[in-house]
Parts: sequence; C-alpha cells; structure tokens
Amino acid sequence: MLTLPDFKEKQILFIKGKYKEEKIKFLNENICLTRFDKIENQVSCHKIFAIFIIGDCSLTTVLIRKCQEYGISIFLLKNNFLNYAKIISFAEGNYLLRMKQYSLKNELEIAKMIVNNKIENYINLLKKNKKTKKCILYLNEIKNKISLIENSQDILGIEGMASKFFFQNYFEDLGWYKRMPQTKVDIINTLMDLGYTILFNFINSLLGLYGFDTYKGFYHKLFFQRKSLVCDLIEPFRAIIDKQILKSYNLKQINKKDFKFINGRYNLSYKNQKKYIEIFSQTIMDNKEKIFIYIRDFYYFIMNGSKFPIFRIN
Repeated sequence: MLTLPDFKEKQILFIKGKYKEEKIKFLNENICLTRFDKIENQVSCHKIFAIFIIGDCSLTTVLIRKCQEYGISIFLLKNNFLNYAKIISFAEGNYLLRMKQYSLKNELEIAKMIVNNKIENYINLLKKNKKTKKCILYLNEIKNKISLIENSQDILGIEGMASKFFFQNYFEDLGWYKRMPQTKVDIINTLMDLGYTILFNFINSLLGLYGFDTYKGFYHKLFFQRKSLVCDLIEPFRAIIDKQILKSYNLKQINKKDFKFINGRYNLSYKNQKKYIEIFSQTIMDNKEKIFIYIRDFYYFIMNGSKFPIFRIN
C-alpha cells in the first residue's frame, strides 16, 4: 500500500493529444510521449501517480501493463474534459474492506459528518474573504441544524441551502448566477466543471489504491453507474477549487477571451486548455498530502472504527 512519504514524491501527468502520430509508451522505466517514433518528452514512472490523457492519442499495451505494475492510474478525457474511460490501479482483492462498507449501519451519521465538514470549509472561505458576520452567522445556523436531521433527504436539503448561499456570497463580485453543472452557462460554471472533474478523478485514484467499492456511498446512495463514494468524499474538498477560481480571478489569470461562446455554452479554446489545467492541477498538488491523509484515515475509519477524518481548507 502506498505510504505518505512515497506519495509526497508523486505528481499528476497531463497529456494533451494533438496529432494522430503521437503515441504514449513505456521505455526504460519512463513514460514517453513520442511523435513519429521520436521522443518529445518523458517522465520517470516512479514520480507519477496518475495520467490524464485529453483528446486522441495512441497507447501501447506495454504501457498499460507497466502502469498497473507501478500503481499508475490512467484517465481518458474528451476535449471537453468528460471522463469516458479509465484504467485504475487498485487493490481489487480487499474483500474485507468491501464487506465492511456494505455492513455499516450508521450511513446517516457519516453523511452528516461529510456535509458538516463541507459547510465548515465554506465558512472559513467566507471569513478569509472578509464577508459580513451576518453571512457567517447564517451558515453556522444551517450547519447547526445537521445534528437534528433524521433522514437522508433532509441532509441533501441542508447541503443545497448552504451551497447556494455560499456561492451567492463568495462569487458575488463576479456576477454569480447559479450553479448549473455541465451546462457551461458562464465561465465560473465552466471552470468549476473542469476543476471538480480533475479533483474527482484524483480522489477516485486514491480510493482505488485501498480497494474501496467506489459505487457504494453513504451520503450519495447507490445509483446505476454513479461512483457514489467518490461523490461523497469530494464534498469537503470542493472548497479547494472554489478558492482557486476566486484567487485566479483576482490575479487576472482568467481571461474571457480564452473561452469560446458556442450554442449558449462557454468552452475553452483548444490552445488555452493547458493554462487552466495547470492552475487546477497545481492547487490539487498543493493539497495532495492532506487529501491522501484524509482517504487513508477514512480507510481506517471503515476498517476499525477510527476517528472520522476532517479536511480543513488552508
């Protein structure tokens, strides 16, 4: 099992397929990007945790086999960053963990702790953004209602209220409309989709290392082909992406000219995708150790009833 000292040295590798002549292959313990069989770039396998391949590119069977040996997960994304396939490095034989996942009786309490953590991070971001005490007080009032909840539907309502209020206030100066996943109705929603997608796949890879059944969640219930556990555990970490979006706006890193508005949707132009991938991947890497520790401690929580993990936004 991957340890924290080893994980500290790991990075995410993003590869943007541009030409049909490009191929990704394994050579001398390196992941190599070649064009017309000439090496364009290469990275040591020992430094890679996951590879995100965007667009079209050829993969060798040797590469796939070696990625499994080195514990490297591969994610295949369309140009709009939709993840359509994956090759996860995972501990598929951990049946004891999966038995415990399905036998836990305190699903509502787990859901409460997840949502409570998410709202706490919302509150911390608003405090650091110097929002009024009234805003902080309102979110605290919402959070305090969690302990009184007696069913899963009510916890969904609490989380929805908190998120809506947070977005309205946190992105107020940016002309916030509302959160509409995958619609790309504005630039902020488009960036959220991108950032959350990268974060989702990163957490999915970590859960795979321990052998979790990622379809069995606690807050998000079983649903056909939905990775409910990943949907659960991404919640406290969404604040990382939200914080980075506002920071990037303030630093003038986000430029409306980078986006194309086509058929009522904002899309990143081909040449500007790399810029925003780097922004979000870097902020995830800045928090990678905390995310790793959270997933590791969640594993201990499931296996032996240790304390439920908490992530606090910096």
